[in-house]
Amino acid sequence: MSQEPRITPTDLKTYTNRHDTFNQPVDCLFDIYNGDTGDVLNDYNATTTAVQAFLDKAIQNNKRVRFLGGGWSFTKVAATEGWIVNTKGLNMLLTIGPNSIAPQYNGDKNQLLFVQCGNSIQELDNYLQANKKSLKTQAASNGQTLIGAVATGTHGASIDVGGIQDYVVGLHIVVSPDKHIWLERASHPVVSDSFIAGLKTQLIRDDELFNAALVSFGSFGFIHGAMIETDPIYLLEGYRILIPFDDKLKQVMNTLDFSNAGFLPCGTERPFHFQVVVNQYDIAAGAYITIMYKRPYTSDHKPPVIDLSKAGPGDDLPTFLGKFTDAISAITPFIVSKVVKSQYATYSKLMGTLGEIFTNTEVRGQVMSAAVGIPINYMNQVNDILMKVNGTDGPFVGIFSYRYVKGSKATLAFTKFDNTCVMELDAVKSAGTDKFYAAVWKEMDAAGIPYTFHWGKINSLDATNLPKMYDPGRASWIKARNTLLPPESLKLFNNQLLTDWGLDGAS
Repeated sequence: MSQEPRITPTDLKTYTNRHDTFNQPVDCLFDIYNGDTGDVLNDYNATTTAVQAFLDKAIQNNKRVRFLGGGWSFTKVAATEGWIVNTKGLNMLLTIGPNSIAPQYNGDKNQLLFVQCGNSIQELDNYLQANKKSLKTQAASNGQTLIGAVATGTHGASIDVGGIQDYVVGLHIVVSPDKHIWLERASHPVVSDSFIAGLKTQLIRDDELFNAALVSFGSFGFIHGAMIETDPIYLLEGYRILIPFDDKLKQVMNTLDFSNAGFLPCGTERPFHFQVVVNQYDIAAGAYITIMYKRPYTSDHKPPVIDLSKAGPGDDLPTFLGKFTDAISAITPFIVSKVVKSQYATYSKLMGTLGEIFTNTEVRGQVMSAAVGIPINYMNQVNDILMKVNGTDGPFVGIFSYRYVKGSKATLAFTKFDNTCVMELDAVKSAGTDKFYAAVWKEMDAAGIPYTFHWGKINSLDATNLPKMYDPGRASWIKARNTLLPPESLKLFNNQLLTDWGLDGAS
């Protein structure tokens, strides 16, 4: 490896995301790599300097810039027509010594980890497990980069933890060619003056600015690194069961009150992870429930055997929905039910670490995915709407999935409700799926149901409906962006989606 960091152009003039839902023409796609002098801090700082020079060149050439993570988003949230930089080569991991931690930090100092932006969730899982630690939660797909997942508000399904962004406690952001900052909450200071001096950066402690910058889709600048809080290593005890879709289950779906559920494998114990999957073509067969409990780590556990021909214990539905065909309406129910039965296997008392359970890095076939945040007390009403729309605007070539997650502090997190249910509508890519989505949003609007869209999945966000979903947070987010970025950087880090959403302008 070169001693100096490298930002090298490729021959690619089109960016295609991992799920193949769009092709974005670009002026140039670049790869970036750290240098290797043997001094980790020096190499990290050299990359910061190289990025600043790159941003200056982009401004001089009137180019917009976006830094790309795992390419997992279904939307053009990370895309631009200008210059896109692939960050997967920036994968330093730095443990934090006591001299780098603020005296007033009130967390577990041994659980802090500084993560460079290109690290994937899988890389973090591997590193942490080797060091007897774990992420607090993650999504079903671990091919995402940490920063990419944070920037789009990726949620997971840990009902009392929150999304990935909720264990990030510090951000190192290059905001312009001549300025980079360390941003953290004033209510939760983390790093010391010596840490700031080591990065040669400027410390800003501000809750409102930090909460805005978390879910910001790459529009607040180049997030070079993040400080995260991890947990001591633990196991998950997992079950997937098929139970009647009855009033007991519906009560839990609307309340997350498990005291009278009666169907849980560990009695009334509150799960760590809870998900409901409904096959609308075979309601009589029941619903699939995935439940996981947090358990102490033991080194003699037997991790699950991953069978790539089927959905794994922690997989989300796009991992196998590509096996569907966009079939004619008459046989859709048969196809959906057959594939669900063959691919979505039940299991009992499966033990594994977070990284052993949630292992998916594959994309199987062309799929579409929408994820919608909804207050949990509306869930039975929402499921009724889905069943109705499937009859009027279907058939939907997919199934209905509900994941539950604690509300996020991030200003534009789509999991903004105190207890959020994420309704996931994963299906075959087709015009029929688009039609179904549009009909569902229309029915939910007519019913007065509050909801938000996952920024990185299929949605109908625009400048008209976004204020309804996110005010007053939207105005706070725009103000924070204008506070942190100079005018030339506001333009530099804009893209078409930001304009479409009405988030690109001055406060």
